[in-house]
Amino acid sequence: MEKMIAGKPITVNEEGYLTNFNQWDEKIGEAIAAEANISLTPRHWDVIKYLQTEEKNQVPLSIRRVGKSGVVDIKEFYSLFPNAPLKTATKIAGIPKPASCI
Repeated sequence: MEKMIAGKPITVNEEGYLTNFNQWDEKIGEAIAAEANISLTPRHWDVIKYLQTEEKNQVPLSIRRVGKSGVVDIKEFYSLFPNAPLKTATKIAGIPKPASCI
């Protein structure tokens, strides 16, 4: 289905995750973050870029893996993305919901 995000028609699944990463750009990420009441800082972007790289390398994502990444520890991850951090961060990053998320 399509949803208008940052003024563009974007293809998303029923949970609001992008189904085509090629439609993603930073403005899309900022708009999705705003829907989650998150104002993106350089630290948020560090995590988003890390998640996108891991997804491109087909590495299964989990909160534990993010916490051990050296990019961000688990406590900071939760403070950056307070409500369901991995689900929220991957949605903002334009990548599929990780299998480890219910």
